[in-house]
Amino acid sequence: MIHLDGSQGEGGGQILRTALALSIVTGRSFRLTHIRAARPKPGLMRQHLACVQAAARIGSARVDGAGLGVTELTFEPGELVPGRHEFRIGSAGSTLLVLQTILPPLMLADRPSEIVLEGGTHNPFAPPFPFIAAAFLPLLRRLGFRVTARLEHAGFYSSGGGRCHFEIEPVEYGAVLALEAPESLLESRANLSALVCLSGLSPTVAEREFEIVREGFGILPDQCELDACIGSVGPGNTVHVRVGQDDFSEVFTGFGAPHVRSEEVARGVVDAVEAFRATGAPVGEQLADQLLLPLALGQGGQFVTVAPSAHTCTNAEVIREFLDTEIAIVPDGFGRWRIAVEGRKSS
Repeated sequence: MIHLDGSQGEGGGQILRTALALSIVTGRSFRLTHIRAARPKPGLMRQHLACVQAAARIGSARVDGAGLGVTELTFEPGELVPGRHEFRIGSAGSTLLVLQTILPPLMLADRPSEIVLEGGTHNPFAPPFPFIAAAFLPLLRRLGFRVTARLEHAGFYSSGGGRCHFEIEPVEYGAVLALEAPESLLESRANLSALVCLSGLSPTVAEREFEIVREGFGILPDQCELDACIGSVGPGNTVHVRVGQDDFSEVFTGFGAPHVRSEEVARGVVDAVEAFRATGAPVGEQLADQLLLPLALGQGGQFVTVAPSAHTCTNAEVIREFLDTEIAIVPDGFGRWRIAVEGRKSS
């Protein structure tokens, strides 16, 4: 049994999610102590418990310690169960963090799966659906992991109530991934687009946000898209700017909040994109973290990124505990970093 200390590194929920996913993939049990020890409220919260329950179902696992506030947990996986599964978070907790937990083993299954998730889809402090759909899944497909996504309706914080679908086909391993974007990818206006998601708020909110984005990048109105989020439960607003092309792009998000002006939300996204483009790196902080596990389970690869977060470094440490794989994280001498991941599978 693998023993993990949840206070290591960034000390958050990523340790649990990666451990759950790799336990099912490898068939190796683990015990995790000091769960989320670095957080203001340690232990399992509702969305973390949802991850444990979802992993237990698809992995036929025996779990000791699955409860709200629990700080120690043992997970013993059984047989993987692909097919149709539906999970409800029961709050505005992130559905995409549950997906992050169960997607890796299901991508390696020999039969297709359909996953339906209900809860939050556009959450602060978690990958929102537009990022998953436009930045993460296209790179998975390049690795040979065949996953498609559909958003039925958005779930904003704090109402939740979103619903999204994912279809997963058996893997057909693709090429080793290498991401070193040419300058034209980062600098060209043609490779920029904006999406505003709006629910229960005046259309003028979107108009003001689009104006800031257009002023910031000089993009045209046809590069701006409004999602009216029909069917969403409560009010909500997000601004997303996509940098790149269909097979590879980065997505940056701003989240509307009470008493925060729409212009301020949009300007924050513009500033984040400009800071990213100035680095010359093709992969941002959040995407770097997301890529480690699929690279390790696929044929591997490397990418240039911004300075890796504690989240990314901790994720790499957990992956090394389960897989006999090398993950090198080194500076490239130009203010960027190069991450190289040895793949577990080959065609």
